[in-house]
Amino acid sequence: MDALDREIIAQLQADGRLTLTELADRVGLTVSPCHRRLRSLERDGVITGYTAQIDPASVGLGFEALVFVTMTESGARTVAALEEALAGLPNVLLAQRLFGSPDYLLRVVAEDLTAFQRLYDDQLATLPGVQRLNSTLVMKSVVEGRGLPL
Repeated sequence: MDALDREIIAQLQADGRLTLTELADRVGLTVSPCHRRLRSLERDGVITGYTAQIDPASVGLGFEALVFVTMTESGARTVAALEEALAGLPNVLLAQRLFGSPDYLLRVVAEDLTAFQRLYDDQLATLPGVQRLNSTLVMKSVVEGRGLPL
């Protein structure tokens, strides 16, 4: 990956809706070589997709919590079952396996406290291998949706 590839990535992180012509202009290439580089970055898995960033409160999901998960054990089957179950929960926006304790960090959204409590009791607390859940409420997001530093 060279400086032009990094510039293409930086431009797309800043505005994923750029047309190919706009992108080529911004990075100083003609459309054809810019298109080849872009397709190569996609094919190589550097660019993994394109999404819109949505304000959660505007779609009725203004309640956010961070949930720390401690497992009863860390065997391969238990971990796989937990991770598969987490992947099926649409309110879990982020699930990261951690070194040390706790074992996982989840970013969870809900309509309100009552909806979060239902999600917590009915879905999160019943996940495979969960020993303990610890949650903290998000007061405000300060940095969000930032692209990678290139």
